[in-house]
Amino acid sequence: MNYEIIGDKTPAAIVKLGSGEGIFCEKGAMCWMDSTLEMKTEGGGLGKMLGRAFSGEAMFRNHYVANAPGEIAFASTFPGEIRAIQVSPGNNVIAQKGSFLACDESVDMSVHFQKKLSSGFFGGEGFIMQKFSGNGTVLIEIDGGAVEYTLGPGEKKIIDTGYLVMMDETCSMEIVSVKGIKNMVLGGEGLFNTVITGPGKIVLQTIPINKMAERIMGFMPAK
Repeated sequence: MNYEIIGDKTPAAIVKLGSGEGIFCEKGAMCWMDSTLEMKTEGGGLGKMLGRAFSGEAMFRNHYVANAPGEIAFASTFPGEIRAIQVSPGNNVIAQKGSFLACDESVDMSVHFQKKLSSGFFGGEGFIMQKFSGNGTVLIEIDGGAVEYTLGPGEKKIIDTGYLVMMDETCSMEIVSVKGIKNMVLGGEGLFNTVITGPGKIVLQTIPINKMAERIMGFMPAK
């Protein structure tokens, strides 16, 4: 993918396509494009459509193909960052639902089910996340700033709900309860935390949109 990410905290990704090249994006993600590009709305089969719906994306994706060289732009829906993630055979990534922006035609997006029940019942990421495989580039939308860590085998990182954007498929996730009744009730950090265990890379975000919404609601006048 030939791309350029512009802007600061309200970024956009400009992708240049050669004649015959194409790109998939989430419904409504396109901001502007050259007239040489043609859009086709595709589902890709009932199974994939349902999988995208379960993972928090629209059932249909937009497929843009360049009849002649041109460019297309995709913008973030919330102040933050856009990161380009490379996937290749044996190097798949797992991302939170709603983070997908666009990807190469050679990248496949499917459903990833959490193996541990606790991750689904108590984790903010839920049972279902997105899995990206194949060989190419995925553009991921991040709320606020992005922070990356590379975890060694057995190394753990404790994360509050909503802060995990993506992780390598080699990482594992589980949910643990906050220790101590006083900490649970008075600590303001909720009852559970997400624990990611390496090896692999993880990407965190600094201002999850759900945290922002909670903060704003606190200032809303009572009816």
